[in-house]
Amino acid sequence: MNKHNRRGSQWNPTDNPMLTGVRGLCPRCQRGHLFRGYLSLAKSCEVCELDYSFADPADGPAFFSMSAVAIPALGFALWLQTTFEPAVWVHLLTTLPITLATCVLLLRPLKGWLVCSQYFHKAEQGTIDRDWQRPKS
Repeated sequence: MNKHNRRGSQWNPTDNPMLTGVRGLCPRCQRGHLFRGYLSLAKSCEVCELDYSFADPADGPAFFSMSAVAIPALGFALWLQTTFEPAVWVHLLTTLPITLATCVLLLRPLKGWLVCSQYFHKAEQGTIDRDWQRPKS
């Protein structure tokens, strides 16, 4: 891996994948952008040319986002119901949009964090160690 850019300076790989990912920066140089749109990963870093094809957060960001938002959303819905006893349509106009908006707002920072964590921890596709599994004679 080339540790120098075209100007000769060294890369500064992240030692805090959470902070780097939440900011949407490249995990290798911390200067380039990780995203091309709101949730679309760029093909590579425009500064250090790190290929982002290694990154596959799959459904992780959605799972963490829904998990983090579910309890407070339920708490809000219960508070609203017990305090004011509104009709169901009030929940559809308050609780549902707040829950959806909060989940969507969390997706990008969580996806960035997971991608930077994959780089930081050198995550790879799992394989089976056939030699280890062979019976001992």
